[in-house]
Order: sequence, then structure tokens, then C-alpha cells
Amino acid sequence: MNPSLLQIVNRFDPISLADMGRAELMERSDLKFAITINDLLSILPLLTDDYRILEIRDKRYFEYDTLYYDTPEHHLYLMHHNGKMNRYKVRRRTYIDSSLSFLEAKIKNNKGVTNKVRIKCERDVDFSNHLITEFLVEYLNVDCSNLQPSLNINYNRIALVSKLAIERVTIDIGLKYSVNGKVSVYNNLVIIEVKSDGKSNTLITRLLRDANIKPIRLSKYCIGMYLLEVNEKRNNFKKQVLKINKLIAN
Repeated sequence: MNPSLLQIVNRFDPISLADMGRAELMERSDLKFAITINDLLSILPLLTDDYRILEIRDKRYFEYDTLYYDTPEHHLYLMHHNGKMNRYKVRRRTYIDSSLSFLEAKIKNNKGVTNKVRIKCERDVDFSNHLITEFLVEYLNVDCSNLQPSLNINYNRIALVSKLAIERVTIDIGLKYSVNGKVSVYNNLVIIEVKSDGKSNTLITRLLRDANIKPIRLSKYCIGMYLLEVNEKRNNFKKQVLKINKLIAN
């Protein structure tokens, strides 16, 4: 972690995992922003009075390991690529610092509202386990028996909760994509995701827009699929990747 970033992170008031859970927005509206580390170092100090930071065992940034699942034909990826409004993703997320893993279904409807549900699991997900299959059928209403590992993403995350609004902010740093021995790393890229009830014009969104940083339609999964050329259909994400590459090159 960047030493300057660590100094800023330590200025925030902490929030516990239990209290963070009470503020969790499983059904929400999302805004995503792509910025550089230098952008983050400029904006983050302006948030210290209005946000709390997740702290667990004196630590304020956490390593995530996320494995996405898809069909052999990459049906879930293609739903996103082809602009299907009602779509979903299935992933296993492991919190490296606590060794906890969850299987998550992330569903986005045609109104732009995201709903996330999850169930505790082993790091190696057993899709023959009846609890797993019942979970996926209940929330997705589809047969997911043919799901297989598709893409792995590793990164560090800082999590903030607004003191004034119904809002959570995640800040992902150091994205590393890997699949079938191929690796792509974005060391200078920061992905900020603002998760809210959709009614709040909050401090961080105002600061980002004042800095002429606009929301971007971005899926970490789809960008990784593009970078590592996992599927031949890639054109719909080309502009996003070019924009990100231009951003982090400056």
C-alpha cells in the first residue's frame, strides 16, 4: 500500500464490521468512477470528516480474491456484452484477511437497480452441494449446474460509510486479472464504486464531478475478459479499456 495513502487512511474514524453490516446496501444504485492513485491522494483527504472507514483488527485495507463463474460459452459475460438489461453474475469472493468465502449472485434489473445475495461457502465451491444449487435456483431461477471458473480478480479494497447519507463507498486498488496462466495488472488504476439508495447527491460524487471525473460504465469482470481475450466477442468494451489505458498512462 502506498505510504501516503496509508497516512490518509489512518485519519478516518473507524467503523466495525458489525456496524458496517447494518449499513450494507444489498439492493442499491451504483455509480462507478475510474481514477488514478494520484487522483485518490487528492480526493481522499477531503472525505475524512464525513465518512467512516471499515477497520478490522487494526487494519483498514483488505485483500479480496474473486473468482467469477460462467458457462463454457460465457453466457453471463455475453449478456453484459450484448447489453441485456436483466443480467446477473455468479462469483466466489474470498476475504483473504479472514479466510471467509461467499458465493454471490449479483443481479441487475432493467431499471439499473443492483441486488446482491450471498451464501457462505468453501473457497473451492462445490456446485453439487444442494445448499448451493438451491441458493442459485431460488435467486436466479436458472440451472447453474454447468458453471465453471471463468476469471480470477485480486485487489485491495478500502471501504467507507457516509456519516450523513445512506451510502457506502468501495475503493479498489491494484487490480490483478488472471486466467489459464495469463495475467494482466492495473497498478495505477483505482475503481471507486458509490453504492447508495439513489436519492443522495453525496460529498464524494460532488468532489469527483468537480474534478471533471465522470461516472463510467464499468464491469471489472468484463474488462478482465477483454484484457485476457477470454472470449472472441470484445468490441463493446474496447472504448472502456482504451479510456482506462489513457487515464493511467498520464
